[in-house]
Amino acid sequence: MEFPDPLLRGRLLRRYKRFLADVELETGETVVAHCANPGSMIGLAEPGAEVWLSPARNPARKLKFSWELVHADGHLVGINTSVPNGLVAAAIEAGRVPELTGYTDLRREVRYGENSRIDILLEDAGRPLCYVEVKNVHLKRKPEAAEFPDSVTARGTKHLGELAKMAQGGARAVMFYLIQRPDCSRLEIAADIDPTYDRALHMALSQGVEVLCYSCTLSPSAIELDRRLPFAVQT
Repeated sequence: MEFPDPLLRGRLLRRYKRFLADVELETGETVVAHCANPGSMIGLAEPGAEVWLSPARNPARKLKFSWELVHADGHLVGINTSVPNGLVAAAIEAGRVPELTGYTDLRREVRYGENSRIDILLEDAGRPLCYVEVKNVHLKRKPEAAEFPDSVTARGTKHLGELAKMAQGGARAVMFYLIQRPDCSRLEIAADIDPTYDRALHMALSQGVEVLCYSCTLSPSAIELDRRLPFAVQT
């Protein structure tokens, strides 16, 4: 996924009200950027951090910039949670996710379950429907391990329950974790942050839900799917 316009480098002054960030650009101008990330962003929102913003294409938009990347732990990390769905869908269509190939149709944001929408629905004649829920991952608190979630996520727990119901009904259900950083070799669940989510995932796995984890390569010009990583199930 290439960014449609060149990103602008700056220095984070502060993140506040969850979805706002003050950033000083290289020109010296201070701007307010949209932070499309509802999580805690542990270790990624420190004042003074090098960040990268995308300019808004819509001239009528109130906030003229979106926060896309931050330099942390010696690497670029993607923090925009609106990126993964499109990136994963494009990778599936391009055949870059071997575990999800062979489907003739891909639809996004399809209603299912109890007032929910599945991120990606894969369909093919003669095969069960495949429901794919995509989650953004950027938390890293220990060497080599990415973790999810970085804050309590009741919505994420609900999605696991919906996927489990689909699996029990005979469909294929996949929880896809996209790790928007290149410096991890596995994924773990941050049970200390959200023990309810951890229990819900274990239950979903026992009911047939699959887990896929992929890392990314990132640059100021593009974010690309990289490689599959193992998921470390903790008992």
